[in-house]
Amino acid sequence: MISNLDIFKIYSAMARHSAESQRVAATNIARADEPGYKASEIESFQDYLTRTSSSQAMGMEARGFRTHDIEDGASPNGNTVDIEQEVFKAADAVGQHEMAVTVYTKSLDLLRSAIGKKM
Repeated sequence: MISNLDIFKIYSAMARHSAESQRVAATNIARADEPGYKASEIESFQDYLTRTSSSQAMGMEARGFRTHDIEDGASPNGNTVDIEQEVFKAADAVGQHEMAVTVYTKSLDLLRSAIGKKM
């Protein structure tokens, strides 16, 4: 019942999105020296929410987060990974994950308090 509340769905999705962002950034960093590798980028959380809300309204199920290859800024060996940018994305994902988990936890605590259960 509680997991069906919109706030829990949104922050749960935000935590999953940030985990996927971290995975994509880590993969890009790990393959930074591979000739011809095209770095991937995950869609923004806002784009994900827009896409999933419109697909749910039309009765379709949204599946996962979309990624796309980065074509700009290739090095001489054809690799498009920008290490500094990927480290920034990974750090940003950590912050988003912490925020999502904190809001989720605090919202759950608030609901527990409202129904009179001790935390």
